[in-house]
Amino acid sequence: MSVDPATALPPHGIIELCATPMAWIDGDLVLQRVNPALCDWLGQGVAGVRGLSLDALDARPPQLAEGARRALREERRVWLRESRLRSVLGDRTADVALTPQDGGLLLELLPCAGEVAAGTRLTETLRGFAHEVRGPLAGMRGAAQLLQRRLEGSAERELAQLVIDEVDRLAALSERLLVSGGKPRLAMHNVHEILERVAALATADIAAVPIRRDYDPSLPAVRVDADRVQQALLNLVHNAQQAGATCLSLRTRIERDPRLPDRGVRRALRIEVGDDGCGVPAELAQTLFEPLVSGRADGHGLGLAIAREIAHEHGGMLAFTSRPGATWFSLLLPVGE
Repeated sequence: MSVDPATALPPHGIIELCATPMAWIDGDLVLQRVNPALCDWLGQGVAGVRGLSLDALDARPPQLAEGARRALREERRVWLRESRLRSVLGDRTADVALTPQDGGLLLELLPCAGEVAAGTRLTETLRGFAHEVRGPLAGMRGAAQLLQRRLEGSAERELAQLVIDEVDRLAALSERLLVSGGKPRLAMHNVHEILERVAALATADIAAVPIRRDYDPSLPAVRVDADRVQQALLNLVHNAQQAGATCLSLRTRIERDPRLPDRGVRRALRIEVGDDGCGVPAELAQTLFEPLVSGRADGHGLGLAIAREIAHEHGGMLAFTSRPGATWFSLLLPVGE
């Protein structure tokens, strides 16, 4: 069932049946009812969208909130053309209709040209990649095992085991990509152990550069999917190496009362990856985390998009500051009380 915005709107109680991305928003501008089409467009489950404030969706605040208040005040439908909204897959563009209904507002999204299938294309691309990579990973594992048996030095055997462990991790991630709706496997972890794993892999890379560590030893354990967080941090490290860095920095801190996109928490764990490379080009600053955006001719533009998706699925966020010689990517993860 699709809805023509020019016709009468459905009661908010049956928006779940509509193919148009829709939500009913209360007078405090909080999403109280959302339909599957909206969740799919945002790349999140219902639980991750219901209860969000309208501002949490707004990539150019306060345009959505101002439009919503105007619709409530004037008791008429308000259109916001080519609005930018936050999604797990990056900022996306849609025409937004806000219509007074039942004491609140009915929100409709009409994705702009080229946006409708963006999430689906990325999802299918990743699943296709996951399917194709399983064979090569099995071959790599077998080769690493053979090497490990023939090597005599303990350091070389440790490197071979590192390859085997990483192949197993990537194989597990690939399997989960192939399972629709695969969710993070959360458990309590010491984030410094994850960072040391990342550092070991970065040091073994052919493009390895020195790594400085600045850890806060008092940090508590945090509930995360260790494999996914490791993947996000590896993507940040590889991004720094490809930006011409001659030195990397890994830093951890606790942040009080952080500003997270869709939840309020008292504390968050801040993990920072810094480099002295060329920095983020100014023309990419607003779209850097969107899929298929890359500052390199040979780049695929998925690493940072995936890293931000991993941050969001943990209830956190990924941000950056950059100038030539000093770029910092910050991963914020909520810390349970």
